[in-house]
Amino acid sequence: MNQPKVKYSLTNWDLVTVNPNYKNWNWKDLFCFWGINIQSIIGFSLITSLYYIYNLNSFIVFFGTIIGSIFVILFSNLIGKPSQKFGLPFVVLLRSSLGVKGAKYFGLLRCIVGIFIFGIQTYFISKAFSYLMRIALFTYDQSFLNKEIFIIFFLGMNIIDWIAMILAIVLQGFLFSSGMKFNKKIITFSALAVYFGIILFFLSVLLNDVKLTFNAFYKILDFGNFAKVNNLGPIITVAGTIFAYFAIIILSYGDFSRYVKNERELKIGNLSLILNLVIFSFLALFIVSGVDVFLNKDPQNLDQILTNPTDIIGKLNNMFIIILALIFIIIASASTNLIANFIPSQYTLINLMPSSLTIKGVSTIIVVFGFIVGIFWLTILSQIGILSFVDTIGAFFGPLFGIMIADFYFIKKQNLNFKDIYSLENDGEYYYSGGFHLKGGYSIILGFIFSASTIWNSSLMFLQSYSWIIGAFVAGFVYYLLAKK
Repeated sequence: MNQPKVKYSLTNWDLVTVNPNYKNWNWKDLFCFWGINIQSIIGFSLITSLYYIYNLNSFIVFFGTIIGSIFVILFSNLIGKPSQKFGLPFVVLLRSSLGVKGAKYFGLLRCIVGIFIFGIQTYFISKAFSYLMRIALFTYDQSFLNKEIFIIFFLGMNIIDWIAMILAIVLQGFLFSSGMKFNKKIITFSALAVYFGIILFFLSVLLNDVKLTFNAFYKILDFGNFAKVNNLGPIITVAGTIFAYFAIIILSYGDFSRYVKNERELKIGNLSLILNLVIFSFLALFIVSGVDVFLNKDPQNLDQILTNPTDIIGKLNNMFIIILALIFIIIASASTNLIANFIPSQYTLINLMPSSLTIKGVSTIIVVFGFIVGIFWLTILSQIGILSFVDTIGAFFGPLFGIMIADFYFIKKQNLNFKDIYSLENDGEYYYSGGFHLKGGYSIILGFIFSASTIWNSSLMFLQSYSWIIGAFVAGFVYYLLAKK
């Protein structure tokens, strides 16, 4: 008599537990991972803006940054451990708390946000490419850019911009679709290359006038009024801002921690986030303060200080430094796109149809939709409040994290059923009610209400930096109460 066939259609080579031979990430690889997450244009602008634009005491900002990074480390350790232990990506682990079908649709929210941000980031990467192309054409023939073909615009972009956009999207799609083994090489190369570029930029500023730049930098290293009680609010604000910056990474951190050798390497590697922040903050602040002096700006006029690296290079006269900076901006932005947006989107899309989709196939989908977002960003999407839409979807991330932690540590006691987590059988442990765990869904929705309220309720916007944590706590606590036996 034939035995009924078990429905293991929820698996493929990209979703199964990592082969022990591929669990070769150590703390050095995680150092590069966290380095990339800081080295973006947004990261540079955020760090320097906290010191300059908000006119906060430098040590208040530094202390708040460290506190924020400690929270990032703690949360990353929590969500990274189950993936490291069982070798599973974020979307597969999500099946334990939401059901084998529920994980598909709630996990898709991560993909939507990832593709949107990937497209927006690609647009800004293309601007760096277009600058390089304009420099090359101008060097070849100074009158070349005045030709009629370069004056015709469509969707806010001329022919150079369109070529740059296509180049940016195709290059990323080609490099990022080869699988994690090659992506690891990209991560290592990018982190080290960008640090090399920043150090070169740092040295070029320093050696221009050592005494002058050191004096400018020394002015921001001030302990004045640091110990006042009313500094507690700014410290909490800075900590929340830093945490919010990394929040999108934390949820899908398991997509990377699954490749780490052991828990010890995971924890040491996550600690490297603090080292990265210290190194990057020092270099970024020195560059901004030094460049500000050379541009003859008044250090007291905080509104004039340039904190965006693209604005800085636009004011420089050294063509070699400009070209070098643009290249490193491309590398930094593309590698951040890989970690924060592309890889998590790959796994969540594959999870929709595991038996049919592959890394190559879903990469094509991400590239196509990312390209659409990129070309319409300037003229349409940026004008209709698309970022508010993305932020609203992102309000689900904290609650998703909360139920995953409550489920793994308190309900399942750090155990997983490997057979059932890939099974569509009705009696499977993670099939629940038709493939959906309603208790998990209820918990997420309740957490989302609390999290989203900080975005849409003006009286609660002061809590927006902590919306992720609020949503995680509410959803996790409710899930524990509902799911415990």
